[in-house]
Amino acid sequence: MFARVTHVQAKPEKIGEVVALYNDSVLPVLQQLQGFKATFLLTDPGSGKGMSITLWETEADRLAGDSAPALRGPIVAVMPLLAGPPEAQGFDAISLA
Repeated sequence: MFARVTHVQAKPEKIGEVVALYNDSVLPVLQQLQGFKATFLLTDPGSGKGMSITLWETEADRLAGDSAPALRGPIVAVMPLLAGPPEAQGFDAISLA
C-alpha cells in the first residue's frame, strides 16, 4: 500500500470550511479514482494545522491521484482558506496491525 501525506496550514478561522470542502468536494473525487483505499483528515482547530493522508493500492495509483484533473477544482477552491501552499509527500505504507 502507498500513502500521500499532505500538510496544510489553514487560516485558523477557516479550518471548518477546509474540512467541509474536503468532505464535500475532495472525498467524492478520491472515491472514484482507481486504487484509492481510504483517507484520513487530521486537524488542529486552534492552530489551523492539518494533514490529509490518502492510502492507495499501488504507487502508480498514488501518482495518478496526484495529477487527477478532477481534483484541480477543489484544490483551487481551498487555496484562499490556507495561509500557505500545501506540501505533499509520498510514502510506502506498512501495516503493522
